[in-house]
Parts: sequence; structure tokens; C-alpha cells
Amino acid sequence: MFYPHWVQIKNRVEEFRLYDVVSTRLNRWTPREHFDLVSNVSYGEHARQTFDLYRTKKPRQEPVLIIFVHGGTWSHGKKEDYLFVGESFAREGFDVAIINYRLAPEFKFPAYVDDFVLALNHLEKQLPSHQMVLMGHSAGAFNIMSAVYHPQKYAFHAYSKIKMIIGLAGPYHFNYMGDSNLEQAFDVKRTKEETMPYYFVQNNNIEHILLLASKDFLVARSNTMDMHAALKAQNNKSKVEVIPRTGHISLIGSLSSHLSQFFKTKTVILREIERCLNQSSS
Repeated sequence: MFYPHWVQIKNRVEEFRLYDVVSTRLNRWTPREHFDLVSNVSYGEHARQTFDLYRTKKPRQEPVLIIFVHGGTWSHGKKEDYLFVGESFAREGFDVAIINYRLAPEFKFPAYVDDFVLALNHLEKQLPSHQMVLMGHSAGAFNIMSAVYHPQKYAFHAYSKIKMIIGLAGPYHFNYMGDSNLEQAFDVKRTKEETMPYYFVQNNNIEHILLLASKDFLVARSNTMDMHAALKAQNNKSKVEVIPRTGHISLIGSLSSHLSQFFKTKTVILREIERCLNQSSS
């Protein structure tokens, strides 16, 4: 669940303001020498069905693509805001795709999840030799989990390429009924049991790393802990990491190359990706 209604409204307004301010400043300071940027690649007919591709200038021997999905309560945000995420991992030898998707209130669940599946399928065709790591923040983490753990209307051709899911402060198990801001992103005729990825977990070989901000006052900790429990109940590999001194927004900001030395967020992610890839190759 999210926090009580009045807290949600206050934090959501502050969240949107902080997303814009923080990302603008971080991007202004972000170096460009570690990647070649391919902008606005279309994976569908809608104007929002595009992604930016950051091609690393020092590729790994076995190529890996990190696909990042932004948050914003399914109604806000754009891929350009996360140049600092693309740069941070491109400098480590990863190609990075940052995905746009259709937004509420014009589009409701599962439209934005369908978009992610289409984007992954497009990327799998474009980069067939790459293994995939899926990473999402907040609503973006929900989109990723739902793509993997919710019935899809599209064939999911890229599924076999997914090695790891990294969820940052994700809402995976909450009730959107009665909250006007959340209801605009979901069909109120469908219950949470028909919608939340928590209820559709199946066994697979994908690694899951769920990151919690120690001072997150927007998305309740129970979302992560419930999803972790559901994954473990199906004998899936799942690990929870709490990132000290971070809140809901600063958790994603801490991935910036200028800030990552002060937080353990990027260190944890790189460590877990390397461990996962080493296990796969052994």
C-alpha cells in the first residue's frame, strides 16, 4: 500500500517537483564522453512509444543491456530526465536503454506494461547478442514486475534474455481504490488481485534485487517485503537491500556518477549484476 491519502498528495506533489529539479541539475553536470546516444527510437506508433539508447564506448566482452523505466505515478516523467542514469552505467561498459511509455490519465493499466513488453521485444531484435537487466524506479519498477509477472496480450519474445530485475522503491502490492490520483492510472473495475504483480509470481531463473530507500515516505516498505516474500515462496532468487540516507527521489539520484561515491546504491547494483553474470557463465 501507499501511505495515507493526505500524505500521498503532499509527497506526490513534492515528488514531481523534485523529479524535475533533481534530474535537470544532475543532467547538467553529467559528462557525455562515455557513450554514443541514439535518441527517440520508436518501438510503436504512439509518440510516447520511444526510447533512448546509450551505447557504451567500452563494451564488455559479453554485451549486457540495462533497460531502465522511470517512475512518476504513471502520469509524469520522460526518458530525457534520466541521462544521468544512462551515463552512469554506460561508463561501466553497459549499453543502456531508457524507455518512455504512455501515461495516465489518458492511458490506464495495462497500457504502460504492454509498452514495456513491446520495447523489450524491439530491443531484443535490435541487439540480439545482449543479455538483459531490467531496472525500474517507483512506478517503473511496477511496470517491470508486471511485464514479467502478469498475463500479457503480446508475445514476450525477449523473456529468455532477462537475467536480472532491479526494483528501486517499487509499489508491487497496494490498493488504488479510493485514491483519485492512483485511480487515474488503473481501471477501478479491476481489483488489486487482478492487477498487482504480487499475485502472479511464477518460478523462473531470473535474479531479483529489490532496493529500499531507508527514508521513503511515499511508497510503503511493505510493497518490497511482500513482493520479496512472494518471489521466495515460488523458489525464485530474491534479495532486499536497504540503502541508507536515501528517500524516494534521492534513491534514484544516488545513481549519478557525481553522487554514487556517497551512497551504496550503484555499488550494490554493479556487484549483483556481476555476480549474476558470473554465475550464468560458469
